Amino acid sequence: MQDILSKSDIKLMVDTFYDKVKVDDLLGPIFHQVIGNNWEPHLLKMYTFWESLLFHNPVYNGTPYPKHADLPIKTLHFERWLLLFNANLDSLFEGPIANDAKKKGDNIAQVFMAKMFTPNSHLPIV
Repeated sequence: MQDILSKSDIKLMVDTFYDKVKVDDLLGPIFHQVIGNNWEPHLLKMYTFWESLLFHNPVYNGTPYPKHADLPIKTLHFERWLLLFNANLDSLFEGPIANDAKKKGDNIAQVFMAKMFTPNSHLPIV
């Protein structure tokens, strides 16, 4: 296996991850409630988000947290997201950038949970 080295690797990472999310009994209904069948805008945003984080190429323009703040999610949803995210990465890639993706995914989940479940939290995202 190789590391995440290109935009096509990011696309593969994102597409295979969300293929798993769509059919997941816990996460799928929440994503379908928000996204419906119109996945393309979300996927395009995720490609640029992860490209920005992993390749330090500032192509993502947005603030991810506000879109998640009012969703009906709990700690178990973040745990499932991380389980699927890390398993997906492990099935496709190995190397320092893949490991960085796992660390960044965990950091995002921790910050989102702190902001959602801790009153007056002002932690920065990523």
